[in-house]
Amino acid sequence: GARQQTNLCNESLMLEKLPACGKSFEEMMKKVDSKKWCNLTEFIMYYDNFTQCTEREANDASCFWPNPLAEGFITGIHKQFFSNCTSEKVHWEDPPDEILITLILIPVMLTCAMITLVVWCSKRSDIL
Repeated sequence: GARQQTNLCNESLMLEKLPACGKSFEEMMKKVDSKKWCNLTEFIMYYDNFTQCTEREANDASCFWPNPLAEGFITGIHKQFFSNCTSEKVHWEDPPDEILITLILIPVMLTCAMITLVVWCSKRSDIL
C-alpha cells in the first residue's frame, strides 16, 4: 500500500509570512482617508486581499485557516486599524401603553376563550 504523508503545520513559517500580508494591507489602507476606516465599503477589496493573503500563507505552511495564530494576527490588524470603530447601540423603548395593553390582553383573552370552550365541550361530551 501507498503510505500517505501528512504535513504538519509549520507555525514558525506561517508567523514569519503573515506580517507581509499585514504590511500589504497597511500600504493599501494608506490610500483610504483614516476618517473612513470604519466604513467597510471604502476598503472591502483591500480587506479581501488581506484575508486571502493570510489564508494563502497559512495553507502554504500546511496550516488550517483560520487557526488561533492567524486569528491572533488578524485581531492585531483589527486593533491597529479599527479600534475606534464602535457600533451605535440601539436604545429600545417600550411601546405606548395603549399598544402594550392590547398586546398583553389579546393572548390572555384568547387563552380564557379556549379554556371556556374546552370546559364547555367536555361537559357536553354526551351530545357530541
